[in-house]
Amino acid sequence: MKNYLNFEQDIKNLEIELDKLKDSYNQEGLSEVDTDRISKIQSEIDSKLNDVYSNLDSWQKTQVARHEDRPKAKFFIENLFEEFILLAGDRFYGEDKSVLTGFAKFNQTSVLVIGQEKGEDLESRIERNFGMMRPEGYRKTIRLMKLADKFNIPIILFIDTPGAYPGVGAEERGQAEAIAKSIECCMELKVPTISVIIGEGGSGGAIALASSNKVLMLENAIYSVISPEGCATILWRDPKKTLEAAEAMKLSSKDLLELGIIDEVISEPLGGAHRDKDLSINNVRDSIKKNLDELKSMNRDEIFSHRKNKFLSIGRKKGFVSKIDSDENLILKENFLQKIFVNFKKFQYQIIIASCLLIFGLMYYFL
Repeated sequence: MKNYLNFEQDIKNLEIELDKLKDSYNQEGLSEVDTDRISKIQSEIDSKLNDVYSNLDSWQKTQVARHEDRPKAKFFIENLFEEFILLAGDRFYGEDKSVLTGFAKFNQTSVLVIGQEKGEDLESRIERNFGMMRPEGYRKTIRLMKLADKFNIPIILFIDTPGAYPGVGAEERGQAEAIAKSIECCMELKVPTISVIIGEGGSGGAIALASSNKVLMLENAIYSVISPEGCATILWRDPKKTLEAAEAMKLSSKDLLELGIIDEVISEPLGGAHRDKDLSINNVRDSIKKNLDELKSMNRDEIFSHRKNKFLSIGRKKGFVSKIDSDENLILKENFLQKIFVNFKKFQYQIIIASCLLIFGLMYYFL
């Protein structure tokens, strides 16, 4: 059974009529299928979808991003990757089922896959905690990201969460610290990282896994610091002012691309990703492949610098300052002693061995 949003009522009526025409066994028994009428209604549906989805406001896009039938992280993992090995546990407290993690193959390349999973039905949504991660979930991802960094394995992350879980137990176990540590870990990695926002990208629960070299976003996904309902309640004391809140927060993919928050918008089929999941998979696959190939050409230090400069440059081009300095000023300048220290750490083993050989050589010469 298809699920429709409140602004899709005309489309719903047309599709119900279309289904009846396609069913040759109606209430009156076997009848002839009217192909001309079917083609006409299908054209009307396509036209309606185009009209509606080309003029969506920010609140309607939020509703599409939350659509029940929208493809979730589990669907993307199963259809984009091969030989996926699910890994669990943070080695401190327990397992968090709201995030799927494991190693897999993407185009014959080993990758670490992390995906926030909301669930498909009521039972699985309760089990997955509606995609809201607990501290143990973030600590699990930190553990595996460090492992991937150690073995030089790229990381691909799927973001789909209304936010981190705000329960008492999560706070007692250090939710804020876990989110902060996850952001810190993402920024310190020296392997390619690609985050794909496939539905909701809500608050710190999303940014904890979206601090990547490349942040990609599906056309009808959203990415914001708070939900429109929460923003409306705080600013206007009226949770019904969701449209005003959504417009003010610039949470759509188009707005975020203009602001430089994300790097690329992945197009969706007409009517949203849930209407043609196969096409959605192909579009995401092509985008990940293109960006992964680009990042593979960089060495570890270049990947680290690319990510650091990307986030340091956010807001510099559309702020209050009309003229900004070049990106060279974003690079931390080291003094002479710091350069010596960095080079010593880099070649410390070679320096120690050379020093030992020199000492033994001098001892042999003078003694």
